[in-house]
Parts: sequence; C-alpha cells; structure tokens
Amino acid sequence: MDILEATPEILSETLKKGGFPRFRAQQVCEWIFTKRVVELDKMSNLPAPLKAYLREQFTWQLPEVVHTLTSDDDGTTKLLLRSKDQRVFETVIMRYPKRTTICVSSEIGCKLACSFCQTGKLGFFRHLSAHEILAQFHLAQSILGDRPITHVVFMGMGEPFLNYDAVLRATNRLISPEGYGLSSRRVTVSTSGIPERIIDFSRDSTARLAISLHAARDEVRTSLMPINRKYPLATLKNALQVYQTATGQKLTIEYILIQNVNTSIADAKALVQFLQGLKAKVNLIPFNAHPGLAYERAEEPEILAFQQYLSTRSIPAPVRYSRGLTVSGGCGQLAAKTEAQLEETPARKNVVAS
Repeated sequence: MDILEATPEILSETLKKGGFPRFRAQQVCEWIFTKRVVELDKMSNLPAPLKAYLREQFTWQLPEVVHTLTSDDDGTTKLLLRSKDQRVFETVIMRYPKRTTICVSSEIGCKLACSFCQTGKLGFFRHLSAHEILAQFHLAQSILGDRPITHVVFMGMGEPFLNYDAVLRATNRLISPEGYGLSSRRVTVSTSGIPERIIDFSRDSTARLAISLHAARDEVRTSLMPINRKYPLATLKNALQVYQTATGQKLTIEYILIQNVNTSIADAKALVQFLQGLKAKVNLIPFNAHPGLAYERAEEPEILAFQQYLSTRSIPAPVRYSRGLTVSGGCGQLAAKTEAQLEETPARKNVVAS
C-alpha cells in the first residue's frame, strides 16, 4: 500500500502487528499530516527498526518533479510530475498575499474533450490514485517551504467525478482533523457535471463544489462541452438542487468568457434563468488562449457588460483573471508540457515522459 493511502487506523493496526506501541503510529501521522513530511529519513524521532518495518509495509515513493516553471509575472509555479509508470501530469501553485492555493490533477489526460481545454486534446490515459493526488500536496509544500498551503482546488487535469473514489479519499483526508486538517471551505472540487456524483458528494464530503458551466443554453454548452449531450442543463440543475437542499452550501459556477460564443446578453439571460432557485456565485473567467484553438478572449467591454447584467440581478459575478499564463498554468491550459513545449499544440505524446 502507498503510504498516503494509509489511514491513521491502518497505520495503527499495521504497527501493532509488528509489535510497535500505538504512540509510534501517532508520531508517523504527525510527520505526514502535521509536519507534511513523507521522507522516512527525515522522521528523526523514529527508531531504525521501525523505519525498516515501515519501508517493508508501505510504498513511500512520490512522483518525480520533472520540471518546475515559475511565472515572472505573478509568481505562479507549475510542476510537471512523472509517475512510476512514466506518465506525466501537472500541479499549479498560486501565491497570493494572504493565501496559497494549489490546483491538483485527478487524472492523466481527460475523457471529456471540452473544446476550449488543452487537457481534453490529450485524450485519457488513466486515473490518479489518492496517493498520487495527495503527493501533489506534499511536493508543492516541499517547494513552498515554510509557507503553508491554505487552499486546494481540484481544477487541474481530468474530471474529478470520473475518478470519484480516489478523489473522495483524497478530499476527505485533506479536511479530516486526523488528516491534514484543512477547513472544508478551503477545499473545492470542480466538476463538469456528473449528476449522480454531485448527489453522492452531498452525502460523502463537506468540501465545496464548483461547476464548470460555461454556457446556460444547451446548444452552446454542447458545442463547448460534449458531456452536455448525456447530461443536459435540466438534468444538471436538478442534481444541483438536490445537492443544495442536502448541504445548504452556496455553489460556485465557473464561466469562461469566449468571444462570439457565450458572452451575448442572451447568454447572460439564460444564465440568470438557470440560476433561479440556486444559491450561487459566478466566477467569470476570460478565456486563456493556447495553441491549436481559434477561440479568442472576450473584449473588456463585452466582459463588463456580461458582469453588469448578472450584478443587476443580484448575482455575485467577480471576474477572475487566471494566473500563470506565461507558463501555461492558467485555466484550460494544462497539457503536461515542458518549457520547450509551451507553444506546441497538445498531443498524446506529451503525456509520456522521455
């Protein structure tokens, strides 16, 4: 078993079987969850026989950091990571004055093929394990040093709810008092809209939910997000109403603004209608250009007019400008690229490390 998959209960039972006292399991948990250290050699208060036993019982290997790219513009860092099976995926560290957010991947590639997203151009390779998801947290923290990670968003490569079990284990470990102890308000899972999993999530986790909506008219959303054919807007909204009734939590709606695609007043009216009966805020995200797509970012007057229409209908709608654009670390730009590949059109070859 990978060490980051081991719950405190599993650790305690494993050490008990090895003849080690219970307090040793507490020490190991403190190193991993509180001090955020995964390297056995750094766990200075553990005796050598215990370390040897732990090496036998668990796998401690984390993904390898292949490349680290940091934007000169805003200090955002993108990590290109290599798994044991030589696949590569990405994590983004975003530094703000009063918080530090990491954007983690849940899959290598993605099945959904959203037309505005580079990850979808790669195709799908496999799900990440809970260990590999949590490893992104540890690797980012090692780069940040004494600066603690305060927020985690599942908005990297992949659709989290197509890898539900692993994402749920990772999410609940992040917010558990016996795990990393992050506030549930500071862990957000973003989904393109898998209705049955949205309902499951209302029962299974107290983490926050974000919806990648991007259009509130079926014909437009289907052109951007093929998943809308299977789960049209009416079906998605029904699941969101069930979720909100069960949790009472406000939803975050993500809406990428693409010129001449989804930014007309008719689109804004459709969005207001979709949100009727839901408690939600809308994050308006100007489209981030990347190779291989003809889409363009909406012009500033277009963005402001869309925002104003929502605001006058009492819908909070801040404009969120993506960070890390110069290192392809912005929304929709993750495609497992090295620095030399930033200007290339995404291709499946980029997801196998050389």
